[in-house]
Amino acid sequence: MGGKTSDELARDFLRVAHLYRLGILPTEQPHPGTAGLSHWARHDLPRAVDVLKGVDMSALKTLHGRADNIDRLAAAVRATLSAGRRIFLCGCGATGRLSLSLEFLWRQENGNDQNGKSRRDQVRAFMAGGDIALVHALEGFEDHPDYGARHLEQMGFTDGDLLISCTEGGETPYVIGATERAAELSSNPPYFLYCNADSILATHVERFQRVYDNKGINNICLDVGPMALAGSTRMQASTVLQLAVGAALLHSQTSAGPLIEAYIDCIANTDFSFLTDFIAAEAGIYAAGEHLTYRVRDYGITVLTDTTERAPTFSLVPFDQLKERLPAHSLCYVALDDAADPEDAWTRLLNRTPHSLNWPEVDTRTTSQYLNGFDFSAGATAQRQKQIPGRRHHEFRIRRSGNGMELRLQALTHTVPVSGLPELHQHLLLKQMLNIHSTLVMGRLGRYKSNLMTWVSPTNGKLIDRAVRYVQHLLAHAGEAERTYEGVVHRLFVEMERSEPGEPVVLRTYRALLRRSRERTLV
Repeated sequence: MGGKTSDELARDFLRVAHLYRLGILPTEQPHPGTAGLSHWARHDLPRAVDVLKGVDMSALKTLHGRADNIDRLAAAVRATLSAGRRIFLCGCGATGRLSLSLEFLWRQENGNDQNGKSRRDQVRAFMAGGDIALVHALEGFEDHPDYGARHLEQMGFTDGDLLISCTEGGETPYVIGATERAAELSSNPPYFLYCNADSILATHVERFQRVYDNKGINNICLDVGPMALAGSTRMQASTVLQLAVGAALLHSQTSAGPLIEAYIDCIANTDFSFLTDFIAAEAGIYAAGEHLTYRVRDYGITVLTDTTERAPTFSLVPFDQLKERLPAHSLCYVALDDAADPEDAWTRLLNRTPHSLNWPEVDTRTTSQYLNGFDFSAGATAQRQKQIPGRRHHEFRIRRSGNGMELRLQALTHTVPVSGLPELHQHLLLKQMLNIHSTLVMGRLGRYKSNLMTWVSPTNGKLIDRAVRYVQHLLAHAGEAERTYEGVVHRLFVEMERSEPGEPVVLRTYRALLRRSRERTLV
């Protein structure tokens, strides 16, 4: 904590807390239809799966109603590519990973044009922290707009290029910094996509107001309401944004409406009930103290995205560097069947060589050396077994098989029909299934309460605010008088200082405040 006391750190945050008090945003609020989520995860998995699918469907239908705006973005994509310029995709956290996923799909589907010139490099994606953030969340980066602007320039963005920025909340400083800089550098106005209503953002978030008032920036609002797990924008918000930008980028010659409608029909007609057995099996593996490797061949970046996002959402140990000796290990890992070595694995994951920021003065994890320490090759399973001896290791296989997407875990096997689906739809379908799967696995392990992310890691301003609000919510639910925001902040920083890695700081803070309140009552 940089040598400062918990009291000093709390005061530092409170001086800037007005920038991060985002509880008014719908994407930060508890969903009224999922209050029983933690109970259903343990006692009624069929209901939990059905409810989560229903929340997804509602968000997708909202997007369908905004199809005209997606067509506007698609026209800008066509014009930019026709002029021989490049498309840049930008995001932070979940939106950064969806940006990298869309670049992967672009590269997969585009070779040379009619003149023999490669089109693959016409789309470039970047996210806060660089490519390493695909597998190891670096949330502190998102609080710095100057990092976004610097990263954009480092990627080689110039006049005529088009930036497409995604931020679930509409308020991420890093993404805003990149977008504002793009508007200065290019005569091709950037697009800024987000999932909260303009009226709410403009009233409560000054940095959004700057973007909204900037005539050199095109805004697209896709307000989808609360997430199924409060604040977990890796779910509905990032699904909608990935489909919106993917439709404009990968299918720019066709209207977005029919493409979105076809995907909604796909979800409606896909039976998700098979997930219940897979959820119970994976949760049972972890409950027994055992480990799991996802072995993939065709959908690596989508599987890696979901498994990466579990760590910051549920305070899990992030992916291991397999060459390090560590006191604790990630519950799961990812291995690419056809990858011969770590370098080959990164190339297959991204459909290109990885880009590192190499800003060691900011964070040593942004260096190429750190990135190359992660091994997602076919040999990763054997490496994990050596690194974690004496524990049973299982494999969850996900791959194309004939006209379907085959999933195998222990004795469980299920094939999801995907014949005729565009690659974008296949990856989105798997994303939604894995989001539901992993959320309910964590629910069975007690990693959230009701529909609140009570195990969230408060590693940046937005997440500190979220943790404080959840403590206040739990205290109110327990019948305690509402604590002041400032008082909860101070206690939160005390518990952050005292807690071990992976401990639920929100619950520690709640229990400490509840205990003190009841002790005073007894006196």
